Amino acid sequence: MAAELADMHPQTLRQYDRLGIVSPSRAPGKSRRYSQRDVNRLREVQRLSHEGVSLEGIKRILELENQVAALQHRVTELTEELARRRGPLESRIFAAGTAGDVVSLARGQRPRPRSQAVVVWRPRGDA
Repeated sequence: MAAELADMHPQTLRQYDRLGIVSPSRAPGKSRRYSQRDVNRLREVQRLSHEGVSLEGIKRILELENQVAALQHRVTELTEELARRRGPLESRIFAAGTAGDVVSLARGQRPRPRSQAVVVWRPRGDA
């Protein structure tokens, strides 16, 4: 059935399974069970083959596509985690307090202005 859906000879499917290009699940009697994802992958293999890509090249392309998909998934996970961690902090604003400490302000609130007095430091004994 999968051979018909992918428009391939059954022996070709067995060869792709041996090479690890498409690895279908197995039924209890050791027969191969191809999912729709497997059939789509077989069609992709066939397309690449018709374009002149060798079986080793096809295998490498599929491995790299899987790696890219896994990395994209990981980037999404990390982006979501970063958004969760930043969430409470992004809504807070910080400013320097009058004593030089850090104070939290509500959105729209301005920090109190610092005193305009200038402190001049002089060493002891100088008058």
